[in-house]
Amino acid sequence: MAPTGLWLIGARGSVATTAITGLLALRAGVVPPVGCVSAQQEFAYVPLPDWDEIHVGGHDITDTSLEKRAELLAESGVIPHRVLEAVRPALSEVDDQVRPGYHPATHTGTQADAARALSADLSAFAERHGLARVVVVNVSSTEPVFPPLPEHDNLETLEAAMAVPGRTVLPPSSVAAYAALRADCPFVDFTPSTGVRLPALTALADRRKVPYAGSDGKTGETLVRTTLAPMFTTRGLTVRSWAGTNLLGGGDGMTLADAEHAGSKLASKGRGLATLLGREVTAPLHIDNVPDLGEQKIAWDHVSFDGFLGARMSMQFTWTGYDSSLAAPLVLDLARFTAAAHAAGRTGALAELAFFFKDPMGSDEHRLAQQFSALVDWAGTL
Repeated sequence: MAPTGLWLIGARGSVATTAITGLLALRAGVVPPVGCVSAQQEFAYVPLPDWDEIHVGGHDITDTSLEKRAELLAESGVIPHRVLEAVRPALSEVDDQVRPGYHPATHTGTQADAARALSADLSAFAERHGLARVVVVNVSSTEPVFPPLPEHDNLETLEAAMAVPGRTVLPPSSVAAYAALRADCPFVDFTPSTGVRLPALTALADRRKVPYAGSDGKTGETLVRTTLAPMFTTRGLTVRSWAGTNLLGGGDGMTLADAEHAGSKLASKGRGLATLLGREVTAPLHIDNVPDLGEQKIAWDHVSFDGFLGARMSMQFTWTGYDSSLAAPLVLDLARFTAAAHAAGRTGALAELAFFFKDPMGSDEHRLAQQFSALVDWAGTL
């Protein structure tokens, strides 16, 4: 496949740094592609970009280098030290491709100005490396829920509002999505932030004939839920309640400790469960910041259900893992599949990528097995 760009929003964050480090390690043959769905045998004949055909750049609002972030992740147990040392020089080269991102608190011009600057960075990146396409993936911190505005419904009205000084008509994730679409780049939202999910922006994607996908990567607790919930329904067992508690450290823990930031994450995690079970159930869900956990994430679930003759039973499970390690290979998968879809002329919401998301755009299917079958069938048509 032709050289492909992967542009990461939040390029110096934990997920992005782990994904970049992993890509460089895969390219160097230092590690096998464990956790990479696109590397499985089912996709061996799909025209996906090879690891060495993917060039990485990105936007970020911080100036901590990728090398320094990778060192911190190595100390936390996410990145093996031998892998870090093998790719350290290449990390510095990628860091040179990271440009300042947009933040409404520090940007002095209009949102239209910001979007033009972001789009120019994408175009320059593609030209600099001779890329056939650039896939933009948002892996930045989860935003607070952004209130809907009338301007979100119409592209022309939105663009006029973005050009007004002092107006914040779009959240940062949607400014990034707008900039990507204006540069004819496919956009993937790995977060539950607003991103491309506005009528004006999906209309822009249709007009520019580029695909998009999202939202909120399915990495841990929800992955288990989408596997277990169909077990109850196909077995004819009635789930009475499904409670969950998430303990997070690191940057995610700090971000989601804020109720405004956690709102979109909780909504995204909760929507799929009712669909999976076929009805609403009592499903309290909590996210707590535990700084001592560092980069680790722990999820504990308690499921109460009825069996034959009304017998009351329950099941509990605990999931412990490194969220960045779970998310990073999926980011690479999404870049590869989205690039192949764009090359094949696909446009609009890539519903078949639902396998990767908690709240998939363009699809109401949440059962993991069915999602994987749909992904395999779709990939075979590219």
